[in-house]
Amino acid sequence: MLNRAIVEGTALAALAVSVLFLWVRERRKARPESDGGYTTREEIEFEIGRIQSEVYRWLTTTDHRDIGLLYIAFGTAAGLWGGVDAMMLRTELLTPPADIWTPETYNALFTTHGLTMLIFFVLPVFFGIGNYVLPLLIGADDMAFPRVNAIGFWLLPPALILVRMGLMIQVLGQLLNLVLPAEAIRFFLTMREVSVGWTLYAPLSVQQPNPQIDLLLLGLHLSGIATTVGAINFITTIVYERGKGVSWANLDIFSWNMLVTSGIALFAFPLLGSALVMLLLDRNLGTAFFATEGGGAILWQHLFWFWGHPEVYILFLPATGLMSLILPKFVGRKLFGYQFIVYSTLGLGVLSFGVWAHHMFTTSADPRVKLSFMAVSIAIAVPSAIKVFNWITTMWEGDIRLTAPFILCAGGIGTFIIGGVTGVFLAVIPVDILYHGTYYVVGHFHLIVVGIIPFLMIAASYYWYPLITGRWYDTRMARFQALLIVFGSFVTFMTLLIIGGLGLPRRQAIYPPEYQLAQQIATVGGYIIGLSALLWLYNMLVSYWRGTPVTTTDPWGLKATSQFTREWQWFEQRMVDKYDIEPTEPETTRRSYAPEAEPTGLAGGVGTVAQTVSRNAWMAAVGGFVGTVLMSGGLITAILIGVLDPVSFGEIAELVGLPASPAIGAGLFLVGGTVTWPLLFLAFSDYLPGRLLFETGLVFATLISSGFAIAFYTGQSGLAFVGYLTFVLVSHWAYGIGLTVTFQYLKSDEALRSRGGG
Repeated sequence: MLNRAIVEGTALAALAVSVLFLWVRERRKARPESDGGYTTREEIEFEIGRIQSEVYRWLTTTDHRDIGLLYIAFGTAAGLWGGVDAMMLRTELLTPPADIWTPETYNALFTTHGLTMLIFFVLPVFFGIGNYVLPLLIGADDMAFPRVNAIGFWLLPPALILVRMGLMIQVLGQLLNLVLPAEAIRFFLTMREVSVGWTLYAPLSVQQPNPQIDLLLLGLHLSGIATTVGAINFITTIVYERGKGVSWANLDIFSWNMLVTSGIALFAFPLLGSALVMLLLDRNLGTAFFATEGGGAILWQHLFWFWGHPEVYILFLPATGLMSLILPKFVGRKLFGYQFIVYSTLGLGVLSFGVWAHHMFTTSADPRVKLSFMAVSIAIAVPSAIKVFNWITTMWEGDIRLTAPFILCAGGIGTFIIGGVTGVFLAVIPVDILYHGTYYVVGHFHLIVVGIIPFLMIAASYYWYPLITGRWYDTRMARFQALLIVFGSFVTFMTLLIIGGLGLPRRQAIYPPEYQLAQQIATVGGYIIGLSALLWLYNMLVSYWRGTPVTTTDPWGLKATSQFTREWQWFEQRMVDKYDIEPTEPETTRRSYAPEAEPTGLAGGVGTVAQTVSRNAWMAAVGGFVGTVLMSGGLITAILIGVLDPVSFGEIAELVGLPASPAIGAGLFLVGGTVTWPLLFLAFSDYLPGRLLFETGLVFATLISSGFAIAFYTGQSGLAFVGYLTFVLVSHWAYGIGLTVTFQYLKSDEALRSRGGG
């Protein structure tokens, strides 16, 4: 067996030394050549003074762009550390037996890999991107609380050190053991990395004596404080620091996503912090929060996943914001359906707090409770699908430029579709029970967290690299690197999906020999991802010194498609002031993005987002109610002549955990017809055929009638079956006509009143 501490410590040290060497070498090359004389004492003192000045500046800066770069550098370092854990994990899985690391070391590796990547890699990088560009995008001078912003960042390094202290102490202990007896350094030799799994499930996390667990809990608590502080700062900045002309109606899509992300973090992380303190008290002071006589081990799962699933959207939403912002720039078209993407983001933010128990379908929770969480977990796919639909439609017939950012955007859409659809299957209780403990879950999850999320981080780094550094990166290497990481991700995680589907259990260092080839393919894919990450890092570092200087104020040619957004306007002004460069003007321009010129929408979309949402909501409620009443006439007739069984309505009530009463089911049906379906009609009406509004309503009603026909079918046959289908179709047409005619009336009436005519 290899010594994990020595191997990982050596790998990290080699990586750090390589980066430092590369940085120093390129910097020396970029400086003016010396005249061949000896270095004088004054030159050395000047250089030391300059370094001291730089260190002091970076330690005390409150500038949002500096803080952003610090966040990105920290997140990148943490990501590389977590990536080394992943490479070691995959190396162990090259062979069926545990012959490289011990099973305990394997457990420690996936514990630290999960925590490092989820807590210290993804969100810090997105906070860094947000810190740098968000104030520029909204026209603010800085973040709302610059000093708090700096404090929020500087809480993260000690948090990471506490969480990963076990490895550092292990390495130190083994070095000391070369010169000191084991008895004298017992403490250093007994500390080790936590191996209870990244979910820290009780009672294992309570009972395991390893003191590193306590340090880990403190580190996670500290990181939660840092995240909460950062979230408050983002929310305040977006609400109060927007520049002139930036309203909710034309706020850029990345800022919208950062706003919702921060809102989720504000509710989720304080709860995690409380749960961590409770776990710490159980371990050290004998409290019984998670003991059988207290809340029980299941309480920890509830608290953990109440944070854990929103955390997925905390990581995911900034990536979708970047996708919606960057993708249109490289297809030459405005973002399709801006308003609906905003609505879908808000919907994801709310629904993310209603799905946590789907991680607990294998526990003894009440089946009726599980059913309700299954329904919400399936429903949350709808806003995600709206985003994907709009991204694909944005690309449709666009003028695509095959740059590295575009390749990563397209690859991210692909991995997200597969990762998302496989997640919908897991939302179904029987499927989840079958696959919960297999590699299927690993493949599904990683197609998102190693798919769209890092892809869009890297795409953003390429897109804004000229703005941040004033230089170009190696674009050819970037395209190759983008293709490489997309290829590696598909190879790795599609393989895991397949072997998970075949039933291979996850989280085990030892596996049956018949899966060896598949595990080796997945490991090779993992190495390809690691190689592409190193290529990206090399490109970023070397290009900072050797990249071709940017000589235009519009590096991406965004003015030609009217997508020269605020951050690039800031860049242009800086280039003019600093280098006296003439602003670039394209030969031709065409309209691409103009929120103020967006279609007014079915219900009249002029005004703030809040006004639009409220107007759409009440019009939907009125139209849906009228449509449902008209529809009820047809359904009641179908019941009276015996082609529709009223008992089928009782199944609706049973689905949400209520008694299987047809009356209760009919009430829920009325609520759904008044609220849910009209909102879906509003969301999709622009994409449905129909010259007139009522024609679109008929198409919509026909589509949803198929779902009704399947859900309420109770075994009718022959003429009764024909009658059942006929009444279902006619009733839904009545619904569609009632809905759309009411919409049309309300819209016309509002337009008349707004013109002062009524």
